[in-house]
Amino acid sequence: MPADQTPPDSTPVALRINGQSVVLRSPRDSALLYALRDELSLTGTHYGCGANQCGACHVLLDGKAVASCDTPLWAVAGKSIVTIEGLGSAGQPHPLQQAFLEEQAGQCGYCLSGILISAAALLEVNPDPDEAQIRAALQGNLCRCGAHNRMLRAVRLAAQRMREAGQQVAPQGGAA
Repeated sequence: MPADQTPPDSTPVALRINGQSVVLRSPRDSALLYALRDELSLTGTHYGCGANQCGACHVLLDGKAVASCDTPLWAVAGKSIVTIEGLGSAGQPHPLQQAFLEEQAGQCGYCLSGILISAAALLEVNPDPDEAQIRAALQGNLCRCGAHNRMLRAVRLAAQRMREAGQQVAPQGGAA
């Protein structure tokens, strides 16, 4: 089907993704994850379990971490989404991304996009979390590599640096 046509079982869904106005033409009942990956080629958000149990597919929806694998498109109409691609860039990484690199907080990396998104959501509401608060914020994210302690250190390091710099926590493309 040509890109300018809408599938017959859908109505276009307008929203903001990574700071850009977007109109998605995927079926309204399809999961946000598939529209991000298949329609927009934003493949940093991963499919993990498809049941909102692992956190690999987390994105920021109006500043809150949500599972894109079970969030239907109709539920995000008019909202603001930030994916891992909008959190930072190679040339200007988000402080969380930089801290994760420095602490070597990732091994295979499959879970990292969802963990970084969950950590960003935490820091938006709590710029000075303690270890228990970080653990609670990341409890919906599974990592089988065993890098949890390094991840906790990285979140604390990023939070400290952001406070010291007086930096807004909102990621690129997000609401400040």
